[in-house]
Order: sequence, then structure tokens, then C-alpha cells
Amino acid sequence: MTTARLPLFPLNAVLFPGLVLPLNVFEERYRAMMRELLKTDESEPRRFAVVAIRDGHETATTAPGLPAPTAAADRGPAAGFGVDPLEAFHPVGCVADAATIRERPDGSFEVVATGTTRVKLLSVDASGPYLTAELEELPEEKGDGANTLAEGVLRAFLNYQKRLAGARERSLSTSDELPDEPSVVSYLVAAAAVLDTPTKQRLLEAPDMAARLREELKLLRAETAVIRHLPSLPGGDLTLTPISPN
Repeated sequence: MTTARLPLFPLNAVLFPGLVLPLNVFEERYRAMMRELLKTDESEPRRFAVVAIRDGHETATTAPGLPAPTAAADRGPAAGFGVDPLEAFHPVGCVADAATIRERPDGSFEVVATGTTRVKLLSVDASGPYLTAELEELPEEKGDGANTLAEGVLRAFLNYQKRLAGARERSLSTSDELPDEPSVVSYLVAAAAVLDTPTKQRLLEAPDMAARLREELKLLRAETAVIRHLPSLPGGDLTLTPISPN
């Protein structure tokens, strides 16, 4: 298996391969990471790994990724993640390639990255200005029946999105606007569906595409059934990714 050591960016969210991740980087440890990534030539990938923080280890006390106004500033690369940072994170994450890293006048950064490859977290090093991790690339097997499952998931997703967004909001109304490659379908639906972090993490860790699609089909049908019996839900454009603050 291929291994690599990369900067580590923990989030209260799950990143999937192929999905865009906007970041608002303001903590010093992550500013240092971005300054280091900017040293890489633009012709080369500026890679870092994103991992989801386990329940109970979030440093935020007001909103995901945002410190409390009265809280003392976090210091050090492992601040908020306990004695052993490896235990604070889910074991499978995603490599991100930063296409845009823009420094603001106040020293914070606006970053746009794209998920590329699933990785397993082997170890975490907190000896530098920011966390780094030894990572093992995880292969993406197709699994039995992935193509047929992808078709079923697309139909279920369109129905789910229509129920969730409602006629008042823009939504993807035809399958022609969605991809049909099983891997892309499995990750797009996992990212776009309104699911909690542990569920999204379980989808990221699925052993193959078919297993992920099979789980998504169950989730979409269950969620659609719940939505059908609710009087109303706020709609939204599920094709957009919100900015994730560090």
C-alpha cells in the first residue's frame, strides 16, 4: 500500500473524493500550514489530509469550528485534541488538493480544495507548527452490482431532493444533470444528503462502491419517508458546499 506524510486538517465534517471544500482559515496552526503549502509550486498539487473529528473532541463551544467568544485561544498544533490526537479523529479521511490559497490582509486564508483520495490514518505527529499524519491510501473497489445500485440511488436521490427542497427552491430535476459513474454517484449523494457526521463517516469508510450505494439507498428511502410526513422543511440547493471554518 502507498503511504505518505501530509499536513492534517481536522474538521467537524467529512470530505469525500471529488467534492469541493471551501475553507476559512484563521487559527495560527492552520495559517502556518497554508503558508507552507504556498511554498509548493503551483504546477504541483498542494495536498493536505482532512479528517473528521470524533464526537466529544470538538474544540468549538458555540458553532462548528468557531471558538466561544470568551474562550482562551487554542495554542499548539494539537490544542483541543487531547493527549493522543490520533484518538480524537476518525480513522479514515480524504486527501485534499488546494486549487486556491488566498491570503487576506489580516493573515487569514481563503482556501478552495477538492477531495481526491481516501486514506487511513496511521499516526499523528504534533511536533511541528501544525499536525502532520502518516497516511495509507485506500483502494476503491467497485463491488457487485454497483452500476445497477447507482441507477437506483440516483432515482431515490432525485425523489429525496424534490421532497426536501420543494417547488420553491432550485433542485436537480432530471437524471441528465447528474453523473452515472458509480463512484461519483456514491460520493456525490453521500455529500449532498442531509446526514449527521457519523453517518457520512460510515459512508466514507464503506468497503466498496456497492456497499456505499446500498447503504445510501436505505438512507434515502428512510429519509424521504420521514420528510413525506412532515408539514414543511426549509429547502436549499444541495449542490453547494458551505464554507467550513477551521
